[in-house]
Amino acid sequence: MTWSISGNYLAGCSCAVVCGCAVDAKPHDPQGREECLGCAAFHVEEGRLDDVNLSGVDFVLYNYFPSNLTSGNWKVGLVIDEGATDEQTDAVARIVSGSEGGAFGELSQFYGENLGVERASVSLSDGEKPRLSVGGKTELEFEPLRGPDGGPTTMKNAMFGFSPEFTLGRTAGSSNAFGLSFEGAYGEVSDYAFSSEQTEGAPTGRG
Repeated sequence: MTWSISGNYLAGCSCAVVCGCAVDAKPHDPQGREECLGCAAFHVEEGRLDDVNLSGVDFVLYNYFPSNLTSGNWKVGLVIDEGATDEQTDAVARIVSGSEGGAFGELSQFYGENLGVERASVSLSDGEKPRLSVGGKTELEFEPLRGPDGGPTTMKNAMFGFSPEFTLGRTAGSSNAFGLSFEGAYGEVSDYAFSSEQTEGAPTGRG
């Protein structure tokens, strides 16, 4: 089985800015708790799993990290847009579970509890202030951090990340899915490209 997906993503979580997951540090939220609850939403601009076309599909990976990422025991749950076909839903679930290898296969070694797959309306907008809306579960809006020149602050060459370079920012809003509830604090956005051939620079599933 071969697969590839590419497009743009928005991730938001409970961590105080900046989330430590990128450097495998223990997470810290504004209340001082050392845990990370979050989600990462992906729009598939182009994608496939063998002969299943995944272009246009949106999905959201929800996470609970009880400590730094490589300590494992993650809880993960997946929501796939209700507009996806049954074949597309099955293909995305197989990819994200890690069973098809590649980028998500690398991170699946850290999965502890799979909370399942659900269907709901998923809307991910792009632009200056990207928004994520997951019907009855999540509403988040992203605003980038900015440097002295007014341009967005970015992170490059992180130990863990969905992209080689991504924009750092804050999220406003809240989320409650799979029993994982959090208020938005940290956020990041970028383009991404994952595939079954990818063995380095794999995504982390980090919110």
